[in-house]
Amino acid sequence: MSRDIELLVIGSGPAGQKAAIAAAKLGRKAAIVERARDVGGVCVHTGTIPSKTLREAIIYLTGINQRSLYGQSYRLKEEVTIDDLMARAQQVVGAEVDVVRDQLRRNHVRLLRGTARFIDSYTVAVLGRDSEEGEETQVQADNIVIAVGTEPLHPASVAFDGRTVLDSDSILEISRIPGSLVVVGAGVIGIEYASMFAALGTKVTVVERKRRLLDFCDSQIVEALQYHLRDLGVSFRFGEDVTAVESLEGGAVTHLKSGKRVASDAVMYSAGRVGATARLDLEAAGLSAGDRGGIEVDDRFCTSVDHIYAAGDVIGFPNLAATSAEQGRLAAIHALGAQARDMSELLPVGIYTIPEISFVGRNEEELTDAGVPYEVGVSRYRELARGQILGDAYGILKLLASPEDGRLLGVHVFGTGATELVHVGQVLMAAGGRIEDLVAAVFNYPTLAESYKVAALDAMNKIEEMSRLVG
Repeated sequence: MSRDIELLVIGSGPAGQKAAIAAAKLGRKAAIVERARDVGGVCVHTGTIPSKTLREAIIYLTGINQRSLYGQSYRLKEEVTIDDLMARAQQVVGAEVDVVRDQLRRNHVRLLRGTARFIDSYTVAVLGRDSEEGEETQVQADNIVIAVGTEPLHPASVAFDGRTVLDSDSILEISRIPGSLVVVGAGVIGIEYASMFAALGTKVTVVERKRRLLDFCDSQIVEALQYHLRDLGVSFRFGEDVTAVESLEGGAVTHLKSGKRVASDAVMYSAGRVGATARLDLEAAGLSAGDRGGIEVDDRFCTSVDHIYAAGDVIGFPNLAATSAEQGRLAAIHALGAQARDMSELLPVGIYTIPEISFVGRNEEELTDAGVPYEVGVSRYRELARGQILGDAYGILKLLASPEDGRLLGVHVFGTGATELVHVGQVLMAAGGRIEDLVAAVFNYPTLAESYKVAALDAMNKIEEMSRLVG
């Protein structure tokens, strides 16, 4: 075998795509191994794209965002079916797959379809999807990027059946909208689906071993989300451990360590994911995976083997499609000896609940623990003309700023368009901007972006009042 591939990428999700394309842009020969039926990885097929498309379809068909204007009985479609929702998701997934295919083709990235495993640190065997049992093709590469992503955690105590007891992948394959649903795990994925099904009218119970939702988010923002979800009928059971989930005729029962049992039509177990590394035979390459299948890398995304890199969800936090894509691009550039600017530490986080949450920078708890003084500026959507037009009376934008020099320390948004709005603050923070810059800015009217000016004025007024008092 000749080693004619300069960069071999295992996995075609956001990290894998960008790694291969980055290599191609450098004029290097690149190839991707993908074991699924089509390219795109978890992001396109069972994660980001279908779940966010499902969310938009739910918001549109249920009319949930218009009920403050037209009444609680308002519906665009009286009876929303699973077919209504999945038709749109399948359309978008198909379009995204076509985009990825085209990008790989235009950049002359070779696609190898099959399951990869290491023979040694330079050689990977690929068992083709349609090949005879045991028939493999071996490929060699100068450099390798592992971008296999993650898969749902399946504890032995949970009787997954793909029908009533589901994980965060198989939830997209349900045949009907359940009347009641238990969501185990109030992390990002769990709480996103909890809000979606609650909007559809499903009676949702969220079981979480911690004492609060999303403990990495600002507490005020989380309180707003929790209030809104309770208003949709979601029940929360915090501080509870799940000991077993059993599938029964006509439904499922979730057993809690406290002795409680919760009956429901279906259960979605979303209490963690593991790196999809079990099939890779990492030991043959001189590598090993952590307890949850993750791979350790350095700040250049290099593993303990100097020509093997890893990127995306398989290396752990922050497990976001956007950061995975950038990690993959940088991993390829570093592997091929090119120069690249380091990834910014100001990474936006978007949580696609109904309503959305997004933030960048530090929250109040983190600043307090670090002993960093700050002032808070808040803008409420109900005080904005655009908020009234949209019928969003609950949204808020919160700025955290230094009282000493006005530097922006954090931006936290809850409500319509939160995941879009946060980027204004992200760019300003990256440029070392201050709240004075927002006060001086002129925003289109009426827009939600105007909330930045309102919140900045609120923070500035507080800072100036303190200055007057203490001199």
